[in-house]
Amino acid sequence: MGRTGESVPISPELIRDWAHSCATGLEAQRGEINDLNVFPIPDADTGSNMAFTMAGAAAALDSLGDVGRTDLALVTRTLADGAVANARGNSGIILSQILMGLADAADLADAENDPSFNRLVTNGLRLAALSARRAVSIPREGTVLTLLRVAADVAAREVHGSPADLVRAVADECAVALEETTEQMIELSNAGVVDAGARGFLVMLDALVLVVTGVANRRRSYRGSMADTGHGDDGCSGSGDTDFEVMYLLTAEDGTKIGSLRDELGELGDSVVIVGDSSTAAEQFSVHVHTDEPGAAVEAGLRLGEVRDIRISCFLLDEARNTPGANEPPPRHKRAVLVLAQGDGAAALFGEAGAAVVRTDHGVHPATVAEAIRTADSAHTVVMGNGMIASADLVSVGAEARSATRSLVFIPTLSMVQCLSALAVHDPGEAPDVDAFAMAEAAAATRWGSLRRSTGKMMTLAGTCEIGDTLGLIGSDVLVIAPEQPEAATALIDLMLATGGEMITILAGTDLDPVAYERIEEHVRREYAGIELAIYDGGQSTQLLQIGVE
Repeated sequence: MGRTGESVPISPELIRDWAHSCATGLEAQRGEINDLNVFPIPDADTGSNMAFTMAGAAAALDSLGDVGRTDLALVTRTLADGAVANARGNSGIILSQILMGLADAADLADAENDPSFNRLVTNGLRLAALSARRAVSIPREGTVLTLLRVAADVAAREVHGSPADLVRAVADECAVALEETTEQMIELSNAGVVDAGARGFLVMLDALVLVVTGVANRRRSYRGSMADTGHGDDGCSGSGDTDFEVMYLLTAEDGTKIGSLRDELGELGDSVVIVGDSSTAAEQFSVHVHTDEPGAAVEAGLRLGEVRDIRISCFLLDEARNTPGANEPPPRHKRAVLVLAQGDGAAALFGEAGAAVVRTDHGVHPATVAEAIRTADSAHTVVMGNGMIASADLVSVGAEARSATRSLVFIPTLSMVQCLSALAVHDPGEAPDVDAFAMAEAAAATRWGSLRRSTGKMMTLAGTCEIGDTLGLIGSDVLVIAPEQPEAATALIDLMLATGGEMITILAGTDLDPVAYERIEEHVRREYAGIELAIYDGGQSTQLLQIGVE
């Protein structure tokens, strides 16, 4: 499509491809859009509603069979009617109006004998922006309505260019407008997010860019934190000022009375959206309202005609059902401890202490840790990373593995010897919080160090080391440099015991010199006769040894 858009006719097949691309894109971004959903109700369903509505519209279009043999007006009208019939939620109804605007533009193109791509898109966006704004009882800036207006304005400006230039310009400027929605509405600003419905509309614009140009736009992740829902503990009190969402399809005997229905529903609640489909048999409308009186909202429609496909949902119940883990079976175990470890010996020690072990000898992915937590199947899980996973990764692990029935506590151990100290005081019979606090306290009270082999020349707190030197570290600071392991080990022990201690725990690595092993025992026995020494074969390869002092 490189020619001027006013001379390029639009094909029904392109509409079909766009519809399926929209459905695919909205399903792929469903979770992200749900997370952004803080207006008008933070019920995390905007992405799901848009994906369901668009999938229903695409399915209705597929029922036509070979659209290549079908005229453009019928294709676009079938797509729009399918969206109205399958519309879910406020966002689904507005999505149906986007498709209704396209259908009305196709009728206009047929009447004017002008089926050009740019005219159809420009008129479709203009009509969609008008009908969507009319459908909403109280339009607000910073929503999808704002992006629809921007899209229509940009399309009108680019109408004489090529189709590719037009769709790219519309999508890119709407992406800029999406970023600005955060500051246009107080609810979005407080949550630090962009508007969910507007994000869904951008997915549809990007789908149009893809089918027209063959190149997909890459967007940043629009993740945000959900706002505090602030509902009460009793009754079915939703996240906003009303408790229920009511939707139904209405076949009205007199369409002129829809205005009075809108007024009546406005008195019963808010977020009133009423749109009509294009049926020639009767005047049909999709009705949506948030209210505390769902029965009265349905009765209001019954007074105007036949009501069907009634859907009533409670915000609080939906929120509870959507909580991570809400539909999972209860955990089988009350308490579990999960530790990250290197070496066969260390893993065996932790296993004997009753902990589940994730081996990290060759690195570890956060998803592996999250899966191990789920496998532990415990109501309360204590996790110790032992310095083998980044703090940021632990945060993502918690977000993935924590649920309404499964709590997690991360104890910030930086070494396996600290983990051993924590496990020594672990008491499954204690209350979870008391037990976790005692473990954290024991780990924090354990000073730890290690021996490592230098792999290069560098400056340290102890001076300059050479390749092959043995380094003694306390925490992450190099405080000992020696040419041989025995000298480095005894010097490190002296430094660590300079402030006292009652017990030394050592985990020996695979490359620890046996002479160093013997020298440590001899040195502690001779110089620190009153201190208990425990040496275990840890088997770790990254350190010659780990040492803990309590």
